[in-house]
Parts: sequence; C-alpha cells; structure tokens
Amino acid sequence: MKRLDWSQLDEAARGEALARPVQSRGEELRAGVEGIIAAVRARGDDALRELSAKYDRCTLDAIEVGEAEFAAAESALDPALKQAIHEAAERIEAFHRAAAPQSVSLDTAPGVRVERMLRPVARVGLYVPAGSAPLPSTALMLGVPARIAGCREVVLCSPARADGSCDEAVLYAARVTGVHKVFKLGGAQAIAAMAYGTRSVPACDKLFGPGNAWVTEAKLQVSGDPEGAAIDMPAGPSEVLVIADAHANPVFVAADLLSQAEHGPDSQVILLSDSDQLLDRVEVEVRAQCAALPRAEIAVQALSRSRLIRVASLAQAVEVSNRYAPEHLILQVAEPRDLLAGIESAGSVFLGAWTPESVGDYCSGSNHVLPTYGYARSYSGVSVASFQKQITVQQLSADGLRAIGPCTATLAAAEQLEAHRRAVTLRLAALDGVAPATFSTEKAV
Repeated sequence: MKRLDWSQLDEAARGEALARPVQSRGEELRAGVEGIIAAVRARGDDALRELSAKYDRCTLDAIEVGEAEFAAAESALDPALKQAIHEAAERIEAFHRAAAPQSVSLDTAPGVRVERMLRPVARVGLYVPAGSAPLPSTALMLGVPARIAGCREVVLCSPARADGSCDEAVLYAARVTGVHKVFKLGGAQAIAAMAYGTRSVPACDKLFGPGNAWVTEAKLQVSGDPEGAAIDMPAGPSEVLVIADAHANPVFVAADLLSQAEHGPDSQVILLSDSDQLLDRVEVEVRAQCAALPRAEIAVQALSRSRLIRVASLAQAVEVSNRYAPEHLILQVAEPRDLLAGIESAGSVFLGAWTPESVGDYCSGSNHVLPTYGYARSYSGVSVASFQKQITVQQLSADGLRAIGPCTATLAAAEQLEAHRRAVTLRLAALDGVAPATFSTEKAV
C-alpha cells in the first residue's frame, strides 16, 4: 500500500491519489460483448448453450433450474448455513419494508388533489455472480426488495459450474426470497438473455446485480438500447474507504481493508488517518493478516493500488472521503456520529469499532448492491424503490381549476405555449358561463 501525506500533495497529485483502477471499455471488450448480445438475440437458447460451453466450460441440457435441482441444493446445504440465510433475509426484509416508499395523497390547494401511486416494475432480472466465489448474499439483497415491491415476475441468472449445476446456496437463497425462475447462465450472455428474451428466458424490464467487466459492459449496452432493459446503476470494482483516528484498533482496521481487497485484484482500499502511529500499525497488520488469507494472492494485487493517506484532521478526512465518494465508508473513530453530518457521498456508512463492513454485506439489513467508482455522488444503493415506478395523479374540481387556472395560464403564456394556455382559459370561460367552450368563443372573451 502506498503511503501519502494529503497536505503535501498538489491538486494533480491528490487526483492521482484517489484515482480508481482503470476500467477498460476497450474496443476488444466492447466488440466482444456486442457479438455476444447479437448472437443471443439472433439464435436464443442455442447461442446461450454455445456461449456457456465456451466461457463457463459446461454443457447445459436444461437452461432453467428444475425442481429436483432446488430440492437437491436444499438437502446438500449445512443446516447452519440455511438458518443464516433465513436470518439474513428476515433482517433485510425488516429494514427494506420500513424504508420502502409510501403512497401520497395531498390537497395542494382547495379542490386540487395530487397523488403519488406506486407500481412495481413488472418483470425484473437479477444477476448473481459466481466466478471466484459464489454470492448467495446477492440473491438475498436483490430478491427481498423485489418481493416487497411486488414484481410480477422475478428471474435470476447465475453461472453454472463445470458439471452444469448452480451453487446450492444461491439456489436456496433464491427460493427463500421468492424468485420465480432461475437460469444457469453467466456473463454477458445472461444479461443479453434477460434484456431481450429467448425461448427459455423471459425478457425483463430492468436488470440488477454486480458482475465482471463483461457483465458491466453488457448492462451498459442493453440500457442504451430502446429495445433493451433499464439497469440498477453503473458498476465498478468493490471499494472501501476507512477513516480512523488514534483510538482505532489497527487489527480491526486491517481486517476491514482486507475484506474488500480479497474481492478482486481491481478492488481498492483507502485508509485516511490523522495519526502516523495508527497508519504504521495498520500497515504492519495488513501484511500479517493478508499472508494468512486463502485469497491472499488476489488481496495483494488489490493492495498494490491502494493507499494509506495521512490527513491533518478528521474534518479533512471527511472532505477527502466526499471527494472520493466510496462504495463503503467506515468511520473507525472515537465519536463516529460527530462526522456523520458531514458525509455527502457514500454508498453505505459503518460507524464505530463494532461495525465491520461485512455485516452490511450479509445480514445487518441494509443492501450491499451499492454505487461504486464514484457513482455514489449521484446514485443510491438498491432498495425497494429501485423495483418500483412512481406515478403521479391529479384531479381538480371546478373550484380547484378556478384557484390555480390563472397561475397555469400565466406561466403558459410566458413560455409562449398558447395551446397550453387555452386548455385552461377555455374551461375557465365555460365555468363563468360566457359561451360554449370553443376557439371562436375564446377569441371573443
């Protein structure tokens, strides 16, 4: 990990210090994904089988997971893991139900009723990665809010293993959350199938979930096509920023940094502290803990592009964090809530020594599908609202139109939209009994 002093850096160096690992959208990747999408659109299930054989090295007889496979997955799982999945789902559901948007009905003026009604996105597609590590937690994070939102059909794609089966925990989590159909598909071909549909896979209105560069590129391409599907958010590699003071436990801080570094070689971890001693101790502890990790090789690659940054104060640390806009922000300081009011951009925030980022990944109740790569400046994490549409409704009585019609007419005239103005003034004339509401009458008024 590179050691830096923020106060000693000029603006260019500060930008470099917070630069993310470059996400390649090179021509080869773009063209490769375009080819996969085109093949799936043209040849449907046949293309899906060929692409699965090529990229996942498996032969698929049935693309959809059958009842026998769900039953076998449930039987194979350790009871403790099944119980943990249920516990996590319950907490995720409790939080997401409480945080879900509510319908609104309000009189904005006498006789003027304005409402907001909520409707679920009809059919949604969930993508659960299973590359270097399967992620049943992602099935929970996506499946629970989709169920609460009331989506009519929820489908899930996750890559098959070499033997043509899906991870048992992913299948079990999908069933627990009420997912309707699961398909043994991964990569860009899964995104294409859910966006455009095949004989087996229904076309979805919106797609959710993280993935590698090919999945991310596919999501971007289908979301830019009017015939494709909307997506939850742009995505990048996983990341964490930790703000720690002299009171922080270096063992805890190092563990939090490594919990993100082990995600992938392009993950990024940053530590900000106003204590040189804390930075020294964390650097030593990271090396010691990393050496004992099963995924040490991956973590080492991520750490090579990560930063230990000395800041002049915790207030400066907050400024740096807002500039970076991390996916995960951990406040390992004596009084973390004192800093919370200053946080403007972060996917999810973790307060104090006893709140590891891992609990948010799994079972505290918040969602772990979060904006990365600086998108926390303008995007939020997945929630029930992500699976819903908000439709406004308004109804005016005659007195309501009398009350706000003149305001409408004045604004329409200012914008030189005469038809807009007449749609109001013709009605106002009719209410005053001037004459039948016709254009010729309006001109005489």
